[in-house]
Amino acid sequence: MNGNFDRNLSNEDVLRRRASFLHRLHIDGQLLILLLILGAVGLTMLYSASGKSWDLVTKQAVSFGIGLVGMIVIAQLEPRFMARWVPLAYVVGVALLVVVDVMGHNAMGATRWINIPGVIRFQPSEFMKIIMPATIAWYLAKRSLPPNIKHTAVGLALIAVPVVLILGQPDLGTSLLILASGAFVLFIGGLRWRWIIGAVAAVVPIAVAMWFFVLREYQKQRVLTFLDPESDPLGTGWNIIQSKAAIGSGGVFGKGWLLGTQSHLDFLPESHTDFIIAVLAEEFGMVGVCLLLLVYLLLIARGLVITLQAQTLFGKLLAGALTMTFFVYVFVNIGMVSGLLPVVGVPLPFISYGGTSLVTLLAGFGVLMSIHTHRKWIAQV
Repeated sequence: MNGNFDRNLSNEDVLRRRASFLHRLHIDGQLLILLLILGAVGLTMLYSASGKSWDLVTKQAVSFGIGLVGMIVIAQLEPRFMARWVPLAYVVGVALLVVVDVMGHNAMGATRWINIPGVIRFQPSEFMKIIMPATIAWYLAKRSLPPNIKHTAVGLALIAVPVVLILGQPDLGTSLLILASGAFVLFIGGLRWRWIIGAVAAVVPIAVAMWFFVLREYQKQRVLTFLDPESDPLGTGWNIIQSKAAIGSGGVFGKGWLLGTQSHLDFLPESHTDFIIAVLAEEFGMVGVCLLLLVYLLLIARGLVITLQAQTLFGKLLAGALTMTFFVYVFVNIGMVSGLLPVVGVPLPFISYGGTSLVTLLAGFGVLMSIHTHRKWIAQV
């Protein structure tokens, strides 16, 4: 009887049952499929961009597996449980940034990592990409919206502390992403437009002040190179020039996997990290890049749907900020690799090599899944 009943189920009924099963596990099927696609693309491109290094691919695959497990575990936690521990997470995150400043591991002229020999090496600033928007969402959710000037000032102060610490590492790209993640919460919370316009008007004097008092020489040179890459084609302009050459040489359909010349002949620096999309563009062409962008757009669209369906203010603010920060992540990387933005050292989500970044990204999507699946049943029917 049951077998006949199951055979008579429509495709829509079967899909609904499967969705219900995943929902009971607090997993969003659409997000999971898109993330697995990105993970597969990332490992495929890393193998090519790293010069067929199985060591890097294996490390990235392990990080992806750890991230998936972390995502599933986080998805089981109710948003109100997360909110309860947000203040402690913020304090621990800031403390770890201070530890980095005092005794962090230095690599390539930057001190961004905590290294425990033989155990783990990680980048605490990556975790702030989740902790920061969660902190501002927790703070605003307890107050009336739109935020008044006092609450806005407190929110900006909470954002400024980790941003300043990360700027000192130095890591301009990560500090900008964390600044954006906190600012998005204020914006979604209904920040008054006159304050937003005032902030935009203050960009020029702030930029001038940063040029003279904050930016280091290599960061200034990146800005100058962005304005005129040809001014130093064999020096600071080399990365952008070679990146554009790789992107252009791919044409519409690309040269084929493992057949790119810019990366395999070592013309393209950092080909397995920040500039990996140039490798993808050379090997799979405009079609490959457009398909990757489509997956990113579907992820962002799903995140926005989850934001709209969130039932709590904390969940709505946090989901919206995480989704928009992910958009900025993608936009900044592609913009800098194509020469539309200065190079600020932002990896391409799920594609560039980087264990801590990968785990943090998946943890963020675990938060989105938790917000979506821990809703009252009446809202799901």
